[in-house]
Amino acid sequence: MKLKWLFFFLGLLLFHACAFKHELADVIIHNAQIHALDGTMKTYDAMAIRDGRIIEIGPERQILNKYKSENVVDIQKQHVYPGLIDAHCHFLGYGLGLQEVDLAGTKSWDDVMIRIENHQKDYPSEWIIGRGWDQNDWEEQVFPSRFMIDSVYPNVPVVLSRIDGHAALINSEAMRRGGIIGNEQVLGGELIQEQGAFTGMLIDNAIDLVRKVMPQRTRADKIRALKEAEAKCLAVGLTTVDDAGLDKSDVELIDELQKSGELKMRIYAMLSDTEENKDHFLKSGPYITDRLSVRAFKFYSDGALGSRGAFLIEPYSDREDGHSGFLLNTTEYFQDAAQKMYDAGFQMNTHCIGDKANRELLHIYASVLGGANDRRWRIEHAQIVDRADIHLFGENAVIPSIQPTHATSDMYWAEYRLGRNRIRRAYAWKELREQLGMVALGTDFPVEGINPLATFYAAVVRKDAKGYPAGGFQPDNALTREEALNGMTLWAAVSNFEEEQKGTIEVGKVADFVVLDRDLMVVSDEDILQTKVMQTWIGGEMLYQNME
Repeated sequence: MKLKWLFFFLGLLLFHACAFKHELADVIIHNAQIHALDGTMKTYDAMAIRDGRIIEIGPERQILNKYKSENVVDIQKQHVYPGLIDAHCHFLGYGLGLQEVDLAGTKSWDDVMIRIENHQKDYPSEWIIGRGWDQNDWEEQVFPSRFMIDSVYPNVPVVLSRIDGHAALINSEAMRRGGIIGNEQVLGGELIQEQGAFTGMLIDNAIDLVRKVMPQRTRADKIRALKEAEAKCLAVGLTTVDDAGLDKSDVELIDELQKSGELKMRIYAMLSDTEENKDHFLKSGPYITDRLSVRAFKFYSDGALGSRGAFLIEPYSDREDGHSGFLLNTTEYFQDAAQKMYDAGFQMNTHCIGDKANRELLHIYASVLGGANDRRWRIEHAQIVDRADIHLFGENAVIPSIQPTHATSDMYWAEYRLGRNRIRRAYAWKELREQLGMVALGTDFPVEGINPLATFYAAVVRKDAKGYPAGGFQPDNALTREEALNGMTLWAAVSNFEEEQKGTIEVGKVADFVVLDRDLMVVSDEDILQTKVMQTWIGGEMLYQNME
């Protein structure tokens, strides 16, 4: 009898031990307000992570009672969102730009020269290379000339790119080294003349005349650039970046660094439109790893509005010679490229700023896609779209990939370029969203700043950081807060064919998330830009923590 009771109590103890046995997790996140963005708008208290993926999400006690981990993180009631995705940027280019003269935010030509002088003191170099000036921010809103550089740097080659990367000012020494006469005719480009003389301003494809003789970046330069760009992006909550234009060697370097653990950022690579890229990847097909996706090509159909290279249906309102911009290649070239992309199973993503460029490429897309499909081809920027063409997005399932801060950066001068009637057809984010029920959002950094919270603010509020204009710039085309968040998470993931892996906080998806100090759904318009990124996680690893 005693033996019977002994076995009973031993069984009872074994039952309770099994009942309260914890499952192991690599990380437990708790005491949080987790915005899963899973379509319900519900928030959760905690989640468990194993092998870089979310294994459960739910109430506080449920997760803490069920799982055990050596890494239990108290979020202190702060707000957790899916990792933010920048659907269009220049990640490597941004990092390389950190090694050049930073001309962003200059308010005059004198500011430009001061920046150059200071940079040369700290980092003397054979070539002076800078980027970021914008004549629209200056009191005298005209392009500078090479003679303004020659007087200070007559024997040093100087190349200063405009903020959009679609125009560059060179001095006479850079002309000499590039063998540039000044009256060359370039398909998809322009050499600006004044009173019969070349000013030093190169537009779009004309920049290649000097680019071919500029110093080439070394492997060490690129490794440093990628690591510095990653650190900057993590600090603003980015976990995936879509790099819009990479060469084969750049992709191989990124893959190598990711596999060695030196680079943690997830990258959706759009390949540049080069023969080397096409010869290799159209034969080998898409290349996809846990952190790198190579299945898209980036094409440029036209230039930028600020440098008057965007291709318009009607001439520019602020130029007297009937200039309406230009395509950077022939329509036959883009038609042939589209068919090759389709046949090889690659996504085609095309930069289109002007209404004529959008019209041309949307019709080319339509002729190849032939209606409803799941190829997820994208128009990058889609800044000015004629209302007669906007239906082509929806009919052919073409994703608008837009950058909301372009609207709030351009709003001071865009009407001068386009005129009062045409400006109303520009930056129409809401109308574009209505076509497919989604848009992918990005920044286009370094053309704009890298902060995705500025993207959210510009999309929703349509004002600059100082609250101008009072009623917002064309507020009828603002996105809702939920739409803006989706555009930076789930919809961006869809545009990358990655919605099964990321974009929401759900079981089975990668544990990429960002911790913010306030709720983006309820914070006042005025305080959106004051929101702080407290932590950034990729694959269940905290890679950034705000130590302020």
